[in-house]
Amino acid sequence: MKENICNIPIHDIFGETCGCPICRIEKMLEDIYVEYTTGPAMMAPDVRIITNKKGFCKKHFDLMAEKGPRLSNALILQTHLDEIKQNLLPQNSKKIPTTAQQKGIAQLMSSCYICDRIEHDTVHFLSTVFAEFCEDENFRKSYESQEFLCLSHYSLVMKCVKNDSRLKKAYKKEFITATNNLCKKYLESLVDDVTKFSKMYDYKNRGKDFGTSKDSIERSIDFLCGK
Repeated sequence: MKENICNIPIHDIFGETCGCPICRIEKMLEDIYVEYTTGPAMMAPDVRIITNKKGFCKKHFDLMAEKGPRLSNALILQTHLDEIKQNLLPQNSKKIPTTAQQKGIAQLMSSCYICDRIEHDTVHFLSTVFAEFCEDENFRKSYESQEFLCLSHYSLVMKCVKNDSRLKKAYKKEFITATNNLCKKYLESLVDDVTKFSKMYDYKNRGKDFGTSKDSIERSIDFLCGK
């Protein structure tokens, strides 16, 4: 398939084989949106209205503070904090927050502008993955050669498979098989490695080589939680 502005990032990401490719898509989007939010978006009124209401999770607040200009962070926080002051706290200090205010605080605690953008755009990138899989034999080989899909992204991919028309019927079974293999085969290898790692603490195995089981704990966490 001819490369264009939409599929070039996908080919770059799937050109690598280490880890979960959807995690790499999310990392790419995260870097873009952290820079965008503390850069051009800071002066965009439509974006600021959303960030004032949604705020950010702890992880993305930390990344914005680490990578963005301090003035940008201060201005974003200024209007976000003012939104909380005006709408989520009682104006009369003698009163407790209303039910609506309590609900608003609870929603804010689980809300993040950057997380939402990443989630939305990842689904759109998956549509491109489906299209490339159908139209590009080399991409199919790249997809099948990935190290693994983490459990969360395996679930997401399979969910999107059901409703995305860009995954043509002729290639659907092949894609599902490849996706299952990327999750199941890696999971089976983790089971073997974690089992071996545990057995290596038996005195009978003292001095033997841990082999690929040495980092099985870390790799299992990456599989279960993403990276």
